[in-house]
Amino acid sequence: MTELRKILGSNMKAYRSELGYSQAKLAELIDTATNYIAQIENGKRFPTDTMLEKIANALQKRAFELFSFEHYENKMEEDWQTQILIDLKNFIHKRIAKLKKEKA
Repeated sequence: MTELRKILGSNMKAYRSELGYSQAKLAELIDTATNYIAQIENGKRFPTDTMLEKIANALQKRAFELFSFEHYENKMEEDWQTQILIDLKNFIHKRIAKLKKEKA
């Protein structure tokens, strides 16, 4: 998945959520399948320029705003924080298991 697809997907999801739209609602507004919206948000598909315009209009944005770094950077930071917590949890579990083995 390219960086451009990640940015687009992250922004679409954030703008959609801000408006209280489900993927189904957005799909309905632009006359497409819910699965297609999910695929764009997950970076598996990239829309045509015509579809980008439809998506932007439905999200009350201009097309170029779908490629803003604002939401993408926030998501990256959240993902980074989540990964640190997961790594820390795994480290602690491994360390506890090692200490238990040493005591046995």
